[in-house]
Amino acid sequence: MTRIAILDEDRCQPKKCKYVCIEYCPGVRMDEDTIVINEKNKKPLISEELCTGCGICTNRCPFKAINIINLPEALDNPIHRYGQNKFELFGLPNVNEGYVVGILGQNGIGKSTIMRILSGELIPNLGDWERQQNSWEEIIDYYKGTQLQKYFKNLLKSEIKVIHKPQMVDQLSKFVKGNISQLLKSVDEVNKFDDVVEDLQLENVLNRDIGNLSGGELQRVAIGASVLRDGDFYYFDEPSSWLDVSQRLNIVKVIRSLAEEGKSVMVIEHDLATLDAISDHVHIIYGKPGAYGVVSQMKGVRVGINAYINGFLKEENVRIRKQAIEFKVHVPKTSDEGEILTSYSDIKKNYEGFALFVKGGELYHDEIVTAFGSNGIGKTTFAKVISKVEKEDSGRVEKKLEIVYKPQYLSYDFNGRVEDFLYMNAPKYDTNIFMSEIGRPLSIEDILDKNLDELSGGELQRLAIAVSLSQNGELYVFDEPTAFLDVEQRLTVGKIIKKIVERNNATALIIDHDIVFIDYVTNRAMVFYGTPGLKGIATKPTDLKTSMNRFLKDLKITFRRDKETKRPRVNKFNSYLDRQQKQNQQYYYLEH
Repeated sequence: MTRIAILDEDRCQPKKCKYVCIEYCPGVRMDEDTIVINEKNKKPLISEELCTGCGICTNRCPFKAINIINLPEALDNPIHRYGQNKFELFGLPNVNEGYVVGILGQNGIGKSTIMRILSGELIPNLGDWERQQNSWEEIIDYYKGTQLQKYFKNLLKSEIKVIHKPQMVDQLSKFVKGNISQLLKSVDEVNKFDDVVEDLQLENVLNRDIGNLSGGELQRVAIGASVLRDGDFYYFDEPSSWLDVSQRLNIVKVIRSLAEEGKSVMVIEHDLATLDAISDHVHIIYGKPGAYGVVSQMKGVRVGINAYINGFLKEENVRIRKQAIEFKVHVPKTSDEGEILTSYSDIKKNYEGFALFVKGGELYHDEIVTAFGSNGIGKTTFAKVISKVEKEDSGRVEKKLEIVYKPQYLSYDFNGRVEDFLYMNAPKYDTNIFMSEIGRPLSIEDILDKNLDELSGGELQRLAIAVSLSQNGELYVFDEPTAFLDVEQRLTVGKIIKKIVERNNATALIIDHDIVFIDYVTNRAMVFYGTPGLKGIATKPTDLKTSMNRFLKDLKITFRRDKETKRPRVNKFNSYLDRQQKQNQQYYYLEH
């Protein structure tokens, strides 16, 4: 392994520290200094050939602008590099006709770069970042004898049409205007308007304007617009965001239908259950976010996801994580277990055109209760009622609680740096406990010098969770805490919430749609059912097996457990296991 120092130019402030990294650097090799001043921007320039990765500059830097990374020796030829001491990508995924290829990896690991290259927006420089621009002919020659040679040849001849479903669908209304029905009909090149509308359950939004849609509705419209176009290569960036479990399974059907027609499909997805159901093969991208990304060999979907969970890629002989992620089979919790934090009676809340009824129940100390169900069924309403953000029409919570509430949609009236925001809103910020238990696991240090309005969706989500967990509460309420987070971040958030809840002898109520995350964190669960947008009914908290069986039975789907990792996996509809579990009323298979 080669250890080198990488400079984060956004955080570097040489005028304030007067080049302490250069002053303390001991490495003089071949009569050359390891760190010199870049005359263009007056910031330090680290020679990767001369750096030994000793770490002194990292420790001395007061702005934490320098990181040491371990780079495998074998990675000598990047497919693309953005500049000296900047992000580089090693390898590209395969593009297979008639298959869905999943991409699994952390945020900031090179997935967007891959898409830009495969769509023809970016000609890779093969690591020669100083050169003005390569030609596609050079790239075709570089991949001679491989599947990608044919792909890039066809791309050069404009014989490939790329359809891209973007990640940030909530921004669509800024660029696209008009009625949903007219918009979808205007892009329908395959004459499947009626089928797509039915499969994605878009009937209720056809007569609405795009500016009046929720995040989940925008996601389904964006997916519908993509599959209605006649392309050769379809790229879906996080298609499950904002969608409930039923809608996620619907998009699996729609996207897989493209592959069945012989199209090439690539999907970036952080929901492991959805990725498992939608993909034929996967590529894992590993490395260090913001520094480098390595594309693994293609793997079968089960083998690839399990390798990612275990943290070891056998074929590459690379360990991508120190420890495996462990899923535990939950023992059903009886009603008399634990000390009651509070109880609540039947709760009713009515709006114009919508009514919610929540059956009374209890919340225990040291437990995490999850709430799941369709979109528009009242989960967020219940979160607001129990958090005292909104008042119920009838019913009551028996005990007044210290409540910490993280809403679904994040918006802060603050103009300044993240660190200033933390000083003002996170009581335990700048303590050792905060940094060790919350800040460091959530990588808050990486965004301290950014302005709040510059944060990505994932960065803002991590900040909101950190602020919430830094407060003393008896009940923590989190509405969709996994939105915009990658797999590692989701499970890290689950682990942190568990730890803080147990340490504070508190309780957490979590609303989410990610079945793998729900399985990872849940002690007990609530099921919301009814008619979306009209009427919602919620069960009282009960054990996960009972809740999941109730929920999945309504959806007519079954989950099994992977024999190796114990993670939840969705069964193919009408498969032998699907039929057997339905016959046994085991929609959510908890047993070994």
